[in-house]
Amino acid sequence: MTAVLQAKERKELRRSALRKLRENGDIPAVVYGSKLESRPVFVSSADLTKTIRTVGRNGIISLDIDGSKQDVILSDYQEDHIKREILHVDFLAVDKTSKITVDVRLVLTGEAAGVKDGGVLQQPFHELSITATPDQIPQQIEMDITNLQVGETLLIEDIPFQGQFTINHEAADVIASILPPKQEEEINAGEQQEGGHPDNEEGRETEPVTKEE
Repeated sequence: MTAVLQAKERKELRRSALRKLRENGDIPAVVYGSKLESRPVFVSSADLTKTIRTVGRNGIISLDIDGSKQDVILSDYQEDHIKREILHVDFLAVDKTSKITVDVRLVLTGEAAGVKDGGVLQQPFHELSITATPDQIPQQIEMDITNLQVGETLLIEDIPFQGQFTINHEAADVIASILPPKQEEEINAGEQQEGGHPDNEEGRETEPVTKEE
């Protein structure tokens, strides 16, 4: 699916001009590509949000720059995490027949049997690097973990075939695992022998490993 997004060329590049754009509900952006000279533009914030909802985070956008259309994908963006506002967007110009490498969200579906038994789910990857033509890039890659037991792991090679793309990770890379539950009875028994409880008891939650930019 392709959606048209209107854009206008940015001729004033000073910081004050960027601030004025944002105050008017627009987002400064750059269009670039291997066969395209980097070009500063701006788009409507509301239109961009609507377009992403239509085509998805990795979908093809027909960027109409003052009447000249260029197929692009949303390559990267800067966000104000406090205000939850997009500050700047990078559009990558694409050829629908040429393969590109992008990051796609990895979604674990279902509730693992091992978690129901008290185990702790670990997910080392929240995004996967893939290579595909722009029209074959999936919105996300899903992996069902319903049957995953305590002590078991799922690997890249366990991901079912989901489309015409290549996953750029080792087949043996772990994408999900269930750690055994804490031996609370032994811990509590030890605490009672020592007398009292520690001020901060260790919890079971694990911090997700995020991909470094």
